[in-house]
Amino acid sequence: MLGERLKELREAKGFVQRQVAALLEVDTAYVSKMERNEKPVSRSHIKKLSKLFEVEEKDLMPLWLADKVLQVVDDEQCAPDALTLALKELKRK
Repeated sequence: MLGERLKELREAKGFVQRQVAALLEVDTAYVSKMERNEKPVSRSHIKKLSKLFEVEEKDLMPLWLADKVLQVVDDEQCAPDALTLALKELKRK
């Protein structure tokens, strides 16, 4: 999710992966893998990316967190039930 959005933002701004990699102080291969959702995006990178792409950090955070949740529940048969329970709990707060 987040990876696809970052790629869209990068392309809309006319940046190449090399430029994003330089900002994040990572290699280009890492940026490529981030955009394909093969490598996680660190939370500290969200702030830098939001500034680079001129978007609100709060617009990227739900995608970042959703990716984290999916990493935890991936391949779990009870994932939908667990997510439903978690959502109910969040709504009570």
